[in-house]
Amino acid sequence: MGQTMPKPGLRPFLPADTPVCAAIYEASIAELTGDDYTEAQQEAWIAAIGEDDFAARLGKQLTLIATLQETPVGFASLKGKDHIDLLFVHPSAIGQGVASSLCDALEKLAGARGATKLTAEVSDTAHRFFTKRGYVAQQRNTVPLGDEWLGHTTMQKTLGETPKGAPQ
Repeated sequence: MGQTMPKPGLRPFLPADTPVCAAIYEASIAELTGDDYTEAQQEAWIAAIGEDDFAARLGKQLTLIATLQETPVGFASLKGKDHIDLLFVHPSAIGQGVASSLCDALEKLAGARGATKLTAEVSDTAHRFFTKRGYVAQQRNTVPLGDEWLGHTTMQKTLGETPKGAPQ
C-alpha cells in the first residue's frame, strides 16, 4: 500500500522567518529556473532583494509560510487585496502540493477581502502552473535587474471560476 504525502501546513509569516524565506527564494531561482533564464539572469534575480528589504516586503503584505512536517518549504504573499506578489517553493518540496496550497489560500483570502480578480507577475517557469489554475495571460513584460533583463507575464484570474479541466 502506498504512503500518502502529508498535506502542507500553512501559517502566518513571522519576522524570524526572513532567513528561511530568503533561502527558499534563492534555491528556487537557482535550481528551478535554469530552463527559462540564463545563469546571469538568475544571479541578477537572486541579488534583486536584500534581506532587510525582503523582510520589510514580506512583513507589509499578507504572507503565508507553507510547512511540511513543521519545516518551512515555501511562502507566498498577497499585496493589497488582489495581487500575488511572491510565490516560491523550495526545490525539495516541488510536486508535494505546496504551491497549490499557498495559491488556494491566497485566492480565498483575496476573495474574503472583496477581490473579484487576482493578478500575478509570473515567471516563465511558473507560467504553466498558473495557467492550470485558471490564470490567463494579460501582457508580456520585461524588467531590468542590474545588467540583465528578465521576462515575465502578467496573469489574471477571475475568482470564483473553476479552471477548464479542473475537478469540480
